[in-house]
Amino acid sequence: MGKIIVIFFSLVFLLTFNVQARDTPHHFPVKNVIEMGIAQGKLSNDILFFFGDQAPPAIEKTFSQGVVTNKKTNASGKSELEACNWVMLSALIQLQERARNEGGDAIVNIESYFKKKVYRSNDQFECYTGAIMAGVALKGDIIKLKK
Repeated sequence: MGKIIVIFFSLVFLLTFNVQARDTPHHFPVKNVIEMGIAQGKLSNDILFFFGDQAPPAIEKTFSQGVVTNKKTNASGKSELEACNWVMLSALIQLQERARNEGGDAIVNIESYFKKKVYRSNDQFECYTGAIMAGVALKGDIIKLKK
């Protein structure tokens, strides 16, 4: 009986170890996702996005700092680029809606923030893929620009 228990737990450990999620980082252009979102009518020009160190015009008011969005999507049957672009668009839509709801018209200091690990770039976003999921997390500040 003792051997059966040891074998059982050994098999459970091996199976659990083999199916653990892998998180492979990828970096893709932000511009392509924004253009895709605008073309599909999912993003609009009334909310602007400023990534990394991109400086916005003069700021009138800051509404929220350190706003985080963390989105996941099913990556099965999709290329890494396709899955990452899709989940990035979802994250941008969520930030856009949050800014609009707070009265902002821009999100600044946007950085990738997957598992609280910062990746800053002016033109790239970081996406993590696994066997069946892709994920993007973003962090930024919601502001209103001076007109």
